[in-house]
Amino acid sequence: MPNVSGSLWKNRDFKLFLTIQTLSSLGDSFSYVALPLLVLHATGSVVQMGMVTALQGAASILTGLFAGVVVDRVDRRLLLLVCDVARGVLYALIPLAWMFSPQLWVIYTVVPVAGAFAMLFRVGYVAMTPSLVERDQITEANGRLYGSFAVASVIGPVVAGVVCAAVGPQVAIGVDAASFVVSALGVLLVRTRERAQEHDDEQVAEQPPTSRRKALLAEFLAGARFLWDHPIMRPLTVLLSVLTFLNYGITDLIVFYLKDSLGHSDSTVGYVLAVATIGTMVASSLVARIRRRIGFGATWIGANVLCGAAIACLGLSASVPVIAALSCVMLASTGVGGISSMSLRQEVTPDKLLGRVTSAFWTIHSALGPLGAGLLTAAASAYGVKAVCLLIGVGSLLTALYGLRTALWRTAPERPLTEGV
Repeated sequence: MPNVSGSLWKNRDFKLFLTIQTLSSLGDSFSYVALPLLVLHATGSVVQMGMVTALQGAASILTGLFAGVVVDRVDRRLLLLVCDVARGVLYALIPLAWMFSPQLWVIYTVVPVAGAFAMLFRVGYVAMTPSLVERDQITEANGRLYGSFAVASVIGPVVAGVVCAAVGPQVAIGVDAASFVVSALGVLLVRTRERAQEHDDEQVAEQPPTSRRKALLAEFLAGARFLWDHPIMRPLTVLLSVLTFLNYGITDLIVFYLKDSLGHSDSTVGYVLAVATIGTMVASSLVARIRRRIGFGATWIGANVLCGAAIACLGLSASVPVIAALSCVMLASTGVGGISSMSLRQEVTPDKLLGRVTSAFWTIHSALGPLGAGLLTAAASAYGVKAVCLLIGVGSLLTALYGLRTALWRTAPERPLTEGV
């Protein structure tokens, strides 16, 4: 059994989990930079970049329809292991194919399938974290995990940009493939607390076919029903759906703006994205204190208002340092909002439902993301990044401010709502 008492730094299994996820995040940051660059090098089209992003998002959404049921039925640690191995193999196919000649069909095939495994991993990862720490350590643990992602993301894009410029983006994607193998080996060594066994599958199997189908449907919809019935999660999910539509393709816009509109190199793209992730580090170190001081509602709304303002200003400057600084503010804001919402969801959801609730939450609020990425990158190609960033920023700001009219606007809503859940 893992040691979950006292400081997180004394928790052997959480530290191991943190370490392997840091290494995996370091590899992910390579693909974060390299995939859009590889598509841009091969096609010269921001629309094609948006299509790849949209395909990845669409695959994640479709997987999210059943990911929660899978996570709540199987061994979560084993699921993470399988997802890491699968993604490692899939991403390795891209540099192998590029050894002969650019093969865009490989990207269009690999990225959606890898996106499906990524969704399964993310749902399992969120559902497993509470089994590694105490309940009152969840926000801190999420902050540490988010912070490790930030540290890796600061180093990764810089190195990835240099690697892309020196030997090509396909090599950087190969580094990501190797990181998944390391992560899989680490997952084998992590121990989690035993969960109460829920024998939903046996109960379903014993029922007549008609009743069995109804039971499976009810199980499938349990996560969405929990979100709808919860007075905080309902408006949060709706508002995040709008924000995801607006912001899903923002990285593609930044890369396109730096490369096409301003004519900078791959290395510059890497440096800008690396500086931007400093904002994630700031978010991970401050979020627990901010939330304790002003409560969930003010934290989440304020963070997204600031994010919208930063995006609105992105296209107004041709200065690389200013673009990097605004990107940093954007990621700091989304980091604070994202960690807060994930922690609240883990706190108020029963363990037996956590996979389905997480899956339903991500599926619903991400549903419009691929459409937004496709439309907004196409709009940027036609009307310019400046106008589109202004539209996205203002829309995001107004969406966040609408939260003042909902149950989100409470000093500390998580306290009364966690009692008796």
